[in-house]
Amino acid sequence: MSQESRTLRAKRAKLVADAHALAHGANMTPEMARQFDRMMAKADELKGQIDRLETANREMHETLERSYQNRRGNAGLPNTAPRPAPGWGDPAADAFVSFLRGGMENLSAEHRAVATPNYRAAQSTSPDTAGGYTVPQGFYGKLIDAQLAFGGMMEPNVSFVFDTETGNALPIPTDDDTSNEGVLVSENTQVGTQDVAFGQITMNAYTYSSKLVLVSNQLLQDSAFDIGAFLSDKLGTRLARVTNRHFTVGSGASQPTGAVTGAVLGYTAGGGSTSGSTTTISFDDLVELEHSVDPAYRRNARFMMSDSTLRPLKKMKDSTGRPLWLPGLADEEPDTILGRPYTINQHMAVPSPSAVTMLFGQFSNYYIRRVAGVQVLRLTEKYADFNQVGFLAFQRWDGQLVDAGTHPIRYLRQAAS
Repeated sequence: MSQESRTLRAKRAKLVADAHALAHGANMTPEMARQFDRMMAKADELKGQIDRLETANREMHETLERSYQNRRGNAGLPNTAPRPAPGWGDPAADAFVSFLRGGMENLSAEHRAVATPNYRAAQSTSPDTAGGYTVPQGFYGKLIDAQLAFGGMMEPNVSFVFDTETGNALPIPTDDDTSNEGVLVSENTQVGTQDVAFGQITMNAYTYSSKLVLVSNQLLQDSAFDIGAFLSDKLGTRLARVTNRHFTVGSGASQPTGAVTGAVLGYTAGGGSTSGSTTTISFDDLVELEHSVDPAYRRNARFMMSDSTLRPLKKMKDSTGRPLWLPGLADEEPDTILGRPYTINQHMAVPSPSAVTMLFGQFSNYYIRRVAGVQVLRLTEKYADFNQVGFLAFQRWDGQLVDAGTHPIRYLRQAAS
C-alpha cells in the first residue's frame, strides 16, 4: 500500500468513527443528523479517492510490467531474467523498479512519461452540441463528462466471467445430490442403488450494439481531442451499461437472465410476510436474509444493493451498539455490512413496496459469458457522401445464475403493504 493510500484510509476511518460516535449519542438533534450525513458523504468521497488511487497503482504496475517485458523481448532477452537495478539504461525498467520501491508518487516526470499514454488535451463542428464545443477557440482544454454510476456485476470478486471464441450454445452441467445420503447396512446385505440427478444450464450469446454515432470529418480533423479514441470509450461504456442492467434484472427471454431474476426469495422485510416494511430495512431483516442462504454458500458471500439502499444501513447498529457498516482499513480491504463485503449496483431497485432491494449469496455462481471481445467499427465509406465517419460497437454476451438446486443467491423483498 502506498503512503498516500494509507493516509487516506486512516483519515476515512477516523471520520467514520467520529460520525458513528455522533449518531449513537443519547439525544441526536436535527443538526447532529445533518452533520452525520455530511461526515458520511465526505467518507464516501474519500473512498472514491482511495479506489481511484489503488486502481491507478495497479494499472501503473501492469503497464510498467508489460513495458519491461516487451522491451526485454524486443532485445532478445528472456522475460524471466531478474530485473536489474535502476540506472541500467532502460527508462521502462528504471520506472518499473522505482514504482515497486515507492509507488506511483515515487516516479519522476521522465518515468511517468514512459508509463503513461500520451493523450492530447482533450460529432460535426456545427451545431455546437453535436461537437462544435470541442473545436478550440481560445478553448478550455478539458472535456467535461456527465457522470452516472453503473456496474457491479462484473467487478472483481463478484461474478464468474469467462471468454469463448464462438457463440455456439454452451451447456453447463449441474447436479443436485443434496437430498441423498449414505445408509447403514447389515452384514451380508446387498446395498441399494441411488442415481445422481444431473441437469444443465445453457449459455447463449446475445448481440449488443452501442448504437451508431456519426462524426463529420471536419470535426475529426479540427477537434483538440482525439475524437476517435473518445468515442471508442463511450461506445464501450454504452455496452457496459446495458449488459450490467441485463445481468442484474434481465428477463431471460431473448436476453440474459439477471441475478435478481434467477435468485429466489430469502426474506420479506418487516416480518417475512406480504405485509411489513415497504421502504425500510432493519437489522433483523439483514440477519434473516443472510441465514436464508445455506452455510455452504456463505463462505464467500456478499450483499448487493443500490446506493440508496446502502445509505440508511450506514447509520444502523446492532443490539450492542456496534455499527453494521464498517470501512475497510487495509490495502484494498472492502467496506463491510455485518462483516461481509457488498457491491453497489445502481440497477438494483430502491426501497419501495414489493421491490427486490438486496441480494445476498455466492455471486461466483453467476456466470457471464463474453464472446470474442468487443468489435469497434469505423465506417468510412458508408457515409462518405456526407463526409462523415460512423462509429459503432458490437459485443456478444450472456449471463445466468448457475443454480443446481440449493439457491446460492437469495433476495430481500420489501413488503407489499
